[in-house]
Amino acid sequence: MNAPEQIVLIKQHLIDPEICIRCNTCEETCPIDAITHDDRNYVVKADVCNGCGACISPCPTGAIDNWRTMAKQSAYSIEEQLTWDELPAEKALEESVLTVIEHDNEAEVASENLQHNAAVSASSPTPPWSAAHPYLNLYTLKNPITATVAGNFRLTAPDAQSDVRHIVLDFGTQVFPVLEGQSIGIVPPGVDASGKPHYIRMYSIASPRDGEREGYNNLSLTVKRVVEDHDGKPVNGVCSNYLCDLQKGDTVQVTGPFGANYLMPNHTGSNILMICTGTGSAPMRAMTEHRRRFYAKGKPQDGKLMLFFGARKPEELPYFGPLRKLPADFIDMHLAFSRMPDEPKAYVQDKMLHAGSAVAELLKGDTYIYICGLKGMEKGVMESLQAICASQGMDWAEMHPRMVKEGRFHVETY
Repeated sequence: MNAPEQIVLIKQHLIDPEICIRCNTCEETCPIDAITHDDRNYVVKADVCNGCGACISPCPTGAIDNWRTMAKQSAYSIEEQLTWDELPAEKALEESVLTVIEHDNEAEVASENLQHNAAVSASSPTPPWSAAHPYLNLYTLKNPITATVAGNFRLTAPDAQSDVRHIVLDFGTQVFPVLEGQSIGIVPPGVDASGKPHYIRMYSIASPRDGEREGYNNLSLTVKRVVEDHDGKPVNGVCSNYLCDLQKGDTVQVTGPFGANYLMPNHTGSNILMICTGTGSAPMRAMTEHRRRFYAKGKPQDGKLMLFFGARKPEELPYFGPLRKLPADFIDMHLAFSRMPDEPKAYVQDKMLHAGSAVAELLKGDTYIYICGLKGMEKGVMESLQAICASQGMDWAEMHPRMVKEGRFHVETY
């Protein structure tokens, strides 16, 4: 007679498909390739995941924060998870499940992996110590909030190849508190090719906490109309085209707010170094405008602002006009253009090197770094920071992990 099969309990890690925005952050972060995806869902491999937690803090929506205690033998398969539109209900454990084997060695490995990830992570998993308290996930795909379009304005020149829009959403008397650096989810109407509702898309907020118009319950987004993929092939972005075509008075389904880490410091004397391209300017505009309002009222926060902002041409740079009007004693601004006729290509990392002494001086103080834009910029920016520090007798290899640990180095690239 065969002995009964030993039953092992596990906490299976699951991703909620209802609030996941398919940003790929979890899969990129996982150190052991335990996360995979198809064209619809992101899922966790139960037989690979060791519970290290590396994917938890980078997730902008909290979709990653789900576990089910169950017998290892009956864990949800990858194939099963890929079909989900929502998480299944918690299963009751059978009374016959009597044996629980605790894998102390696996817990040890998980702890080591978590520590290793924290040491090499390029972005801080925690916000600045003085950041305001963020509200998170007040509205979900099942329970979205309705906002009204108060305005939709083209930011780039009419003849520019890139169509970037400044879209203002008004929430009326509804509660929807946000902070600079947070994001919201937009629910595009209709269904995808398989007949299922579109999943939400996330957009960074471009306005400060007290509204696009100060004292009003509204916010703004910086949205580029997507008409081609990264390889230059024609494609119509479902949500970007929907947003860019909205008219004043239209209503939009919104989820969120999202984002607990990419927040600005609020203490007097803190410096902010901002590096961005294209629509990555959204959180930078929010932070800059928050401080500009204090400046305009004669109550500057005494910290320095430095901005490196890149685009192909001035006419394709969002907020180009308003940026040029900001006083030099308020912000040290460096604009990089890569497609100017009869001029060499210039990228944000080039402008950083040119202003190396000023950047190094800022790094010596109470400075918080924010990077946002295309993922391709990240390598060049990091190389420039390393070169600047080396030229000034500073050790970027020591400084970077320390800034990450202290909540002073934040990256959002796509």
